[in-house]
Amino acid sequence: MPASRRGSGSFTLTTGQTIAIHTRTQDEEDLPHATKKTMADHLRKYESLFTLTPQRMRMIVEAFTETLELGLNKPNQIVPMIPTYVFGWPTGQEKGDFLALDLGGTNLRVCLVTLQGEGKFEISQTKYRLTEEQKQDDGQKLFDFCAECLHTFVETNTGEGAGQLKPGQSLPLGFTFSYPCSQERIDHGELIRWTKGFGAGNTEGRDVAEMFKKSLEKYQLPIKLTALINDTTGTLIASHYVNPKTKIAVIFGTGCNAAYMENVKNITKIEHLGIDPGAEMAINCEWGAFDSFEHEHLPRTKYDTVVDDTSNKPGEQAFEKLISGRYLGEILRLVLCELIDEGVLFLGQNTYKLEKPYCFDTAFLSLMESDPTDELLMVIGIFTHFFALETTLAERQFFRALAKLIGRRAARLSACGIAAIVSKMNYLDEGCSVGADGSLYNKYPGFADRVHEGLQDIFGDKGRNIVTYHAEDGSGVGSAIIAAMTKHRKDAGLYLNV
Repeated sequence: MPASRRGSGSFTLTTGQTIAIHTRTQDEEDLPHATKKTMADHLRKYESLFTLTPQRMRMIVEAFTETLELGLNKPNQIVPMIPTYVFGWPTGQEKGDFLALDLGGTNLRVCLVTLQGEGKFEISQTKYRLTEEQKQDDGQKLFDFCAECLHTFVETNTGEGAGQLKPGQSLPLGFTFSYPCSQERIDHGELIRWTKGFGAGNTEGRDVAEMFKKSLEKYQLPIKLTALINDTTGTLIASHYVNPKTKIAVIFGTGCNAAYMENVKNITKIEHLGIDPGAEMAINCEWGAFDSFEHEHLPRTKYDTVVDDTSNKPGEQAFEKLISGRYLGEILRLVLCELIDEGVLFLGQNTYKLEKPYCFDTAFLSLMESDPTDELLMVIGIFTHFFALETTLAERQFFRALAKLIGRRAARLSACGIAAIVSKMNYLDEGCSVGADGSLYNKYPGFADRVHEGLQDIFGDKGRNIVTYHAEDGSGVGSAIIAAMTKHRKDAGLYLNV
């Protein structure tokens, strides 16, 4: 019988004698290990499960494009295609001092951004730590804390030097609030639900912009909340400010999202607002929800189903669960656990440390893929240090190949999302740049190259016309530029007052 995951079991010698295994030895040679051929056979199976063919990718792109259209036509869709009320692109000539406030998952960031025109800017910033208590306490108290930090920042940065606020100067503020909100104008936003571990009371269903304005008044700050934005929208605008070829922004990190500029005439769900149909408006896709609940289009394996079923929101965020940095390590861990159950891996060793959900960080996949040594010493380090498990070279080569399959699938699915927007907006022939941000894009080895390879598999040689690059700071600089654009619209009498 194969040894169990607890590291116990037995096997029969040719003499007929049965040997029981119940302890882990330190000597690697004494441990039964999978052979190179066994690992190669298993790898072939996983290659067929995790490989996306160009034909399958094109089918996904077609379904994705239809989903984007649906979200523009009807409210309350799975992929909500949220209108942001950010109208048109920056000219690159925006100038002046603007404040940006970014309420993130762990920090509150306050920035003073000086826009210099010609796509140039200077930024000075301070981060303030958020406690778990503040994230769960009353919502108005949270916004009071934001205003208090702004007050401290303004006092510290008021003076006569460069990058300083002039005494008594009133400043427009862009507030990056990256939690799902329904908006009907740019300086308003009703919180639909908290995410990222926040649970501040008396906030959901309320206008967070109004709550924040109340806190600004309390501290008598010379600041006007001009725009409430999502970080992906900020990334789109900041990246275009610096590189005007940018038409799309994407985030590939713990979560995933995209934003792009849409023609208002195509956003039929807001026709009743009477906005000029010739105008353009940025759309926050919230595309991590693609193929949720129905699961008709994405190639889910049984491991993906387990990840979904055991998540805090089963059925939701289907696209995100296949490509986000939060889940890739867990997918690999589930494959390893199955092979342990089948008696293929780690016989005679105690595997309890590997049995804990989410113990296998996606950063481990990055390290395994980038291991430059012949013996794969970084892989040895991961398994011995974190899981107290001995490995052979054949096993380590298998682990690295498996990481590559899972990482490559994530990048190719990411390419499908980009391709859906490119197809919808007919950007393929003229080409466009895509500002990309997030830990997967920035830190996972080869991720960007695999996205580009995926775009070429979908579109052929023309796929080379779509180029991703490291995006500009969306939640700081992007927020400030949107505040500048909005102030300009208001000064010109173009403000949308619904």
